[in-house]
Formats: sequence, C-alpha cells, structure tokens
Amino acid sequence: MASGTTRSRDSRLEVRTTREERTLIDRAVEATGTDLTTFVVTNVTEAAYRVLADRDRFELSADAAAEWERINHRRARDLPSLRQLLARPTPFDE
Repeated sequence: MASGTTRSRDSRLEVRTTREERTLIDRAVEATGTDLTTFVVTNVTEAAYRVLADRDRFELSADAAAEWERINHRRARDLPSLRQLLARPTPFDE
C-alpha cells in the first residue's frame, strides 16, 4: 500500500510475547519512527507474503481449476521478439 494512504482496520490481532521480545519490538518500533500497530502489521504481512511466495501447491475451486485448464490448453502464441531474444548467445555460456 502506498505511503500516506489510510485504511480502516476492522480486525483485531492479539499476540502474547515474553518481556524480552516486547522490549525488542518496542526498540524496533522506535527505531523505525512508526507506531506499534503499523510496525507489527507491516512486518507480519511481509513475512506472510514471503512464506506464501514460494509455495508450489495451490488449491483451486472447481470453477477456478476449470478456468486454469482452459487457459493452459490454449495454443501458444508466436512471439517473434521472444524467439529472437532466446536465440541470442548468453553471457553464461562458455
């Protein structure tokens, strides 16, 4: 989300920490110049994106799976520019 954009938060997240964890988090909040909610939501959301980004298995509804199959069974388009690019020598070849 863009900096300066406001949004309404309507769901609550409660977390229990040790005293040491809370002290560390509070120090990080202060160091970033933000508030606790923004710090926690931003970092937890980023961690969630990282965890989910490398998943190789996605479950789809029956309708979504049918659409996926329809898209994947389409005939490939001819892309001359891409073919040209892939035909160029690579700097990684010896």
